[in-house]
Amino acid sequence: MPVQVESTKYGGWQNNLRVTNGVIDLVVTGEVGPRVIRLGFAGERNLFKEFPDQLGGKGETKWMVRGGHRFWASPEDPIVTYELDNEPVALRRIAGGLRAVQPVGPLSGLQKTMNIRMADKRNVVCVEHVLTNRSRKTVAAAPWALSVMAPGGMAIIPLPEKTPHPKRLTHNQQWSIWSYTDFADGRWTIGSRYVFFRQNPRRGPGKIGMLHREGWVAYQLGEYVFVKQFDYIEGANYPDGGMNFETFSNQDMLEVESLGPLVALKPGRSIRHTECWQLFKGVRPIRTEADADKHIRPLAE
Repeated sequence: MPVQVESTKYGGWQNNLRVTNGVIDLVVTGEVGPRVIRLGFAGERNLFKEFPDQLGGKGETKWMVRGGHRFWASPEDPIVTYELDNEPVALRRIAGGLRAVQPVGPLSGLQKTMNIRMADKRNVVCVEHVLTNRSRKTVAAAPWALSVMAPGGMAIIPLPEKTPHPKRLTHNQQWSIWSYTDFADGRWTIGSRYVFFRQNPRRGPGKIGMLHREGWVAYQLGEYVFVKQFDYIEGANYPDGGMNFETFSNQDMLEVESLGPLVALKPGRSIRHTECWQLFKGVRPIRTEADADKHIRPLAE
């Protein structure tokens, strides 16, 4: 059916918009954010993490993770990044979806807009993240799109194709590894063609970043698969040592994150970063790289 946008109540919030094509749906709340708080097959589980004690809240004096998909500005800063997003956002219906516009951040001078569109006949959602400098000074910033996935699943991250030595003598990968990351903790499998990163309720923070040219990353949760597709712009400057993809996990959730280029954003100017999501179900559990080749890569590519 054609995409429908309707008002709905959700999680204790009264002012929300639901977007659906009859097969999948998502919910964006107008009371905080901008934030896509739900994404899933209609009538089935939310693939995004929810923090139940934070749903329905607003006006708090500290930043709230809440769950869902959020929009930050990189590089991460203990003050500016965690600028409060606990106030209402403006929601407006657009063709195929909606636009959510946050008030200008009083600390950063940045304004965040999400343009969210769903396909009629495919389980595809594209989200354009628009970061606008409303201050009077140039700001170094990159759009940062973070999907907070429900616990119990596994990120499936494709690696570049192997090139034999000495055919290639220069490196073809760049990683950033955070100080609290421990590859011996059992969540990680670093293989020949993929990295698997499992969410574990008994493990604390772990994070890596990559310069990622493969264009997609997946997250499997039971029979469900979420695929995030995004671009890498050759020659662009990216945050955190050149990373356009990052993943973080702790005992509560796992985040699948893409980033746009880091720019000197002049007053009144905007930078845009788009990612597209696909949803699938009925996918067998992925345990090996051969499984990922057979059951995930054809969906993602």
